[in-house]
Amino acid sequence: MNLSIVIPAKNEARGLETILPKLTSLYPTAEIIVVDDGSTDETATVCKHCQVSIVRHPYSMGNGAAIKSGTRRASGDIIVFMDGDGQHQPEDIATLLKFIDEGYDMVVGARDPKHQSSLPRRIANRFYNSLAAFMTDYPIEDLTSGFRVARAKIFRKFLYLLPNGFSYPTTSTMAFFRSGHSVAYVPITVTQRDAGSKSHISPIRDGIRFFVIILRIGALFSPMRLFLPVSLSLFAMGFAYYAYTFITVHRFTNMSALLILSSLFVFLIGILSEQVSSLHYRGVDENK
Repeated sequence: MNLSIVIPAKNEARGLETILPKLTSLYPTAEIIVVDDGSTDETATVCKHCQVSIVRHPYSMGNGAAIKSGTRRASGDIIVFMDGDGQHQPEDIATLLKFIDEGYDMVVGARDPKHQSSLPRRIANRFYNSLAAFMTDYPIEDLTSGFRVARAKIFRKFLYLLPNGFSYPTTSTMAFFRSGHSVAYVPITVTQRDAGSKSHISPIRDGIRFFVIILRIGALFSPMRLFLPVSLSLFAMGFAYYAYTFITVHRFTNMSALLILSSLFVFLIGILSEQVSSLHYRGVDENK
């Protein structure tokens, strides 16, 4: 198959020194593209030494922006995305590609939760996986894994949805699921981050962004899974408050009316959003 390998990198010279020779040895005919996202170390020098293609950002634009730049440059029918810090093993690419051969549109390397950073991050990842699974109605084993293989033609349809920050795995996973494209999860082994490489993710700031993106993509592709629970909750609160005031003061209060009407408005917004979402699906299908 015509293969491109896209690696976003910001100050990942030490990690690239390890993985690029392995990639060029395992896949000598593959197009390897490193997107230098405003690095200040020897990232560009390492890429030149390993004779791989490099796309340079004049300043740091974010991991998602690097993925978009690499995807636009890639010429392969299949694109492999992996981090440049040395955590992902080039040997695992062959395992992911087998599932592409079986007909899947995207294959994600799922990390063992025991090997994922600190305990708070593991708890946060489990929460995000559960929330995204509810919004998409599909089981999601590793929402934030940056090691994945996708069919280029399909992945490019969703480039406009990808944020410039660190949430491209979240967005692409949910977009594939909700658009009816097949996604597989394959267990992978990750190594400790290179000693000279630091994580650029802020647990609080980027955690909030993950949460917002899950809701945004869920509302875009399956609005009623977001609006219906909110509508039912407001209606239940309004009805319960009405029952309470009817028993205690024999009145239907303004607060009860406000809650019940709010539930109706939220439900109608959900219906309208479903119609808008159907137009989005049509646009995606027309790009095939």
